[in-house]
Amino acid sequence: MFENFFADPTTILMGGVTGFIFGFLLQKGGVTRYSVIVGQFLFKDFTVLKIMLTAIVVGSVGIYGMLALGFDIGLHIKATALLGNALGGLIFGAGMAVLGYCPGTAVAAIGEGSRHAVPGVLGMIVGAGLYAEVYPWIKANILNIGNLGKATLPSMTGWSAWWFILALFVLAMGIFNLIARLEQKKI
Repeated sequence: MFENFFADPTTILMGGVTGFIFGFLLQKGGVTRYSVIVGQFLFKDFTVLKIMLTAIVVGSVGIYGMLALGFDIGLHIKATALLGNALGGLIFGAGMAVLGYCPGTAVAAIGEGSRHAVPGVLGMIVGAGLYAEVYPWIKANILNIGNLGKATLPSMTGWSAWWFILALFVLAMGIFNLIARLEQKKI
């Protein structure tokens, strides 16, 4: 019976180990603190931006590096639904601004003992349930608007993904430089 609902024990164990490492790194990076998340929205603390940019660049190099080396990593590209992405981003951003955490940092904050994240995580669970209930309507009425299919910048331009990763790296370095200058002015 449970095999219909749960993955095999190895997959669950690997998910637990990965989640533990992710939570540990979030805590060590300081993004489990409410003040750090809110500070990002107020443009006073750029810890979140630095961590996210680093993760995006390193993740891009890692994923496309493994693909270039022939690893079958099962890259699953979702359809690009412009309206759905825009609305989802607005809802996610509003929830993050109200709660002061993103989903991962909220769970990690609870693990760290921050009780004020509990209502937010409960709200995420309720929201996920509501989303599952209205998903057929969302799929029929929202996800088809601006649906570009499984579009990526390389597939749309014919350029190698490495050019976009290089541009991302240069952009990230420019943003890191700007952040460093802004932080120097605050000192």
